[in-house]
Amino acid sequence: MEEHNETKIALVTGGSRGIGRECVIELSAAGYQCAFSYSSDVDGANETIKLASEASDAGLSPLAIKSDVSSPESVDELFSEIENKLGIVSILVNNAGITRDTLLMRMKDEQFNDVIQTNLTGAFYTMRRASRNMMKNRWGRIINISSVNAYVGPVGQANYAAAKAGIIGMTKSVAREFASRNITANAIAPGVIETAMVGETPEEWRETMLSTIPLARFGQPNEIAHLVVFLASQNASYITGTVIPIDGGVGMGN
Repeated sequence: MEEHNETKIALVTGGSRGIGRECVIELSAAGYQCAFSYSSDVDGANETIKLASEASDAGLSPLAIKSDVSSPESVDELFSEIENKLGIVSILVNNAGITRDTLLMRMKDEQFNDVIQTNLTGAFYTMRRASRNMMKNRWGRIINISSVNAYVGPVGQANYAAAKAGIIGMTKSVAREFASRNITANAIAPGVIETAMVGETPEEWRETMLSTIPLARFGQPNEIAHLVVFLASQNASYITGTVIPIDGGVGMGN
């Protein structure tokens, strides 16, 4: 990839496990210097560092930083540490997210607000902070992880679906605002991905979900990560403001 003449720095939020971990691994393998945030899982963060370091042909080891993306102060500290230790963030992957599932009638204010604050407002904080230097450098890649649930609206996930739908709208606005500075912004909408969280679900639920997927399997985290690497590359320089589903055909393009 031609932009690797100068190693670019990528930040992945929520990189201690699942999709975030695979993004760090695949970006490292593609030659990017990575940093990632994590909220509390130190062991998971260390495992990500190990796997990403092994994947990097350039011998680049990712920088792990404990951070709370729902706090603007914590986000500013996250970027400042990366800038001091590595340099300017050119590629931002907003992956950090939480769930607080329950039916709307039983959903407490904090269950709704916590999900919105982390999954949606947190992405706003990181994009706002990253855009300072992206605008100055006239180059940047913003990749936001949304969800097929933004379209489907599953029972018990009014908070999560609202946050992920908000990510899509925000991505489109950001893409328009930053296009003149050669900054692209895109969203990925994964379906059911085989992560540790999904592995812990009841077998009955898994069978029900599989029956709704035309490809009759769950996705793998590295399938999301491969698209992230593509969107970060020069090969995707004419793609912006789009939402790309990776859902086994559940949404048939939506």
